[in-house]
Amino acid sequence: MSKHELTRREWMLAAGGLTAMSVAAGAGKPGLALQLYSVRHDCEKDLPGTIAAVGRIGYEAVEFAGYYGRSAKELRKLLDGAGLKCCGTHIGLDTLLGDELLKTVEFNKVLGNRYLIVPWLDDKYHATKKAWLDTARLFNELADKAKPHGMQVGYHNHMFEFEKFEGEYLWDLFFSNTKKEVIMQFDTGNAREGGGDPIPFLKRYPGRAVTVHMKEYSSKDKDALIGDGEQPWKEIIDLCRTVGGTEWFIAEYESEKYPPLETVAKCYKGLRKMGV
Repeated sequence: MSKHELTRREWMLAAGGLTAMSVAAGAGKPGLALQLYSVRHDCEKDLPGTIAAVGRIGYEAVEFAGYYGRSAKELRKLLDGAGLKCCGTHIGLDTLLGDELLKTVEFNKVLGNRYLIVPWLDDKYHATKKAWLDTARLFNELADKAKPHGMQVGYHNHMFEFEKFEGEYLWDLFFSNTKKEVIMQFDTGNAREGGGDPIPFLKRYPGRAVTVHMKEYSSKDKDALIGDGEQPWKEIIDLCRTVGGTEWFIAEYESEKYPPLETVAKCYKGLRKMGV
């Protein structure tokens, strides 16, 4: 049996995990998770130890950005052992196309994950206005295909989406032409780096910021930790809770100035201090 294939019993267990996760996420305030890209080098050296350390810090879930050669069952065992959920996976668009979609769905059902997030697109998908609109239609189709499996697809911003094309932000061009089921995974730091203020975009697309990357921005210190920069965190957090439909706040820190696990522990404390 390949790592993507499930027995009937595994399907039932995975589905049960998804249901429980959905109920938990919608029952109260958003959970606090970590994007594992923040500790990617530690994961490469010692994935079990790193995931266990993330759990000890206090995070409730992780978002994967690569699987480090592990099967879904191996990853799920590591998460369960650390008391963590999976609140998302960053995956290439190609893993959602054609026959690959079902394999991706099966893999993520084992993880207990509902959110399939595309973190980057090749130029051909956004080089022109037509290409960007075609990509929006593609995401609509993928959303329809993922929905029967209890999953959602989404898109994660970098910086270029906050450039204007014919007077319209690329971010708006994309999300004004996608269904509400397509998750708007807003990366607060990337947006600010690209000149995009998170506030109006969170207001403009109610209910679509299901998962949000909490990343600091500082015009004076590129290595600023969460809480030490210029992000309007209180307003961002309030909007996510009241307008955004946010289920998971996902901490992310990309600088390598500090030891990664020490850094994400400080980010955790900073976000908790702000009431997350």
